[in-house]
Amino acid sequence: MPNAKTTILSAIRRHHLPEAPLPSLDQSWIQFSDVRAQFASVLESVGGRAFMVADTAALNSELSAVSEWRDAKKTVSLVAGVHGNTDLALIDDPHATEDIDFAILPGQFAVAENGAVWISDDGVKQRAIYFIAQHLALVVSAIDIVSNMHEAYRRLSFDSPRFGAFISGPSKTADIEQSLVIGAHGPRSMTVFIVG
Repeated sequence: MPNAKTTILSAIRRHHLPEAPLPSLDQSWIQFSDVRAQFASVLESVGGRAFMVADTAALNSELSAVSEWRDAKKTVSLVAGVHGNTDLALIDDPHATEDIDFAILPGQFAVAENGAVWISDDGVKQRAIYFIAQHLALVVSAIDIVSNMHEAYRRLSFDSPRFGAFISGPSKTADIEQSLVIGAHGPRSMTVFIVG
């Protein structure tokens, strides 16, 4: 006598459903006339903040006004012209990054539609830094903001690096007693500097 699993799987195998055609992705997707403003607005709506800066000097000036940066004891920077006090290249064990207060790192590009920034481990020795630092800042060139996720996926190349993710806003969850908790699974704040 067949068991329930065998019966169910046999029934599935007997019913051949026709394949459904894939939808066409060749269509007009949402476009924003001011991708910077849209990106900043969406990022702020999900708990992050954005600063438009002209250059590295302006970035440093705005960064010095960010209280989490000023109050941080251990900082990491992988952004040229911005100096942290901890050299990530000298850390061999990702667990040794657990006490990093603030990390400022490069983002490859940003998406106006959802306030997300694509990050990768290209040039980042410990990719855990994106998620383990108490506060995260990403730096993106103003010319590297796309309107929508379709444009974003066209920019991706999976030959290298080995790791990549879209990050939008600080870490948050509301699955514990339906109470919003910021920083439960990653940074408590996310700042994006848009340069240019």
